[in-house]
Amino acid sequence: MFGAKDRKKVEKLIGKVALRDRAAFDGLYEATSAKLFGVCLRVLNDKAAAEDAMQDTYVKIWNNADRYQANGLSPMTWLITIARNTSIDRLRAKKSGSTDFESVESTLVAPGLTPEQSAVASSEARKLQKCLDGLEKDRAAAVRGAYLDGKSYAELASRFDVPLNTMRTWLRRGLMSLRECMSS
Repeated sequence: MFGAKDRKKVEKLIGKVALRDRAAFDGLYEATSAKLFGVCLRVLNDKAAAEDAMQDTYVKIWNNADRYQANGLSPMTWLITIARNTSIDRLRAKKSGSTDFESVESTLVAPGLTPEQSAVASSEARKLQKCLDGLEKDRAAAVRGAYLDGKSYAELASRFDVPLNTMRTWLRRGLMSLRECMSS
């Protein structure tokens, strides 16, 4: 789990990555890759595609670290959002038949997960699943739809026959419940 100490460490690493510090980038990868791989794998449901999305995710982190703002929220939220959006973009491109992904600099190729990192990712995925199962059924389905399947808020509001602002509230409260559950 990521406590206050880990949050500060990751924030410092992101700050150094913004200054193009490759050692900090390696440290950031070591500290966060298991969780981000779990996010990519959950969205794409394919190990090879998840590995590709992870690589793209870290390229985006390298290129955009200067945009991160330490605001008291978990830096993992920022990183997970990048991983999730990258994975959803790949999923949408695959569904539309497009295979034109951005090229990746060979100097930033990330090594595969170690067995320990894979175990941590699996453990995190199981915990997330348990936390999702703790939400009300429709709220959990909405969270899965938005954050794992890439559905828009409007699509979900229509699917669950609720106003758009109600769907936003469901998702915000669902994420707050998940954050609380994952940190316990």
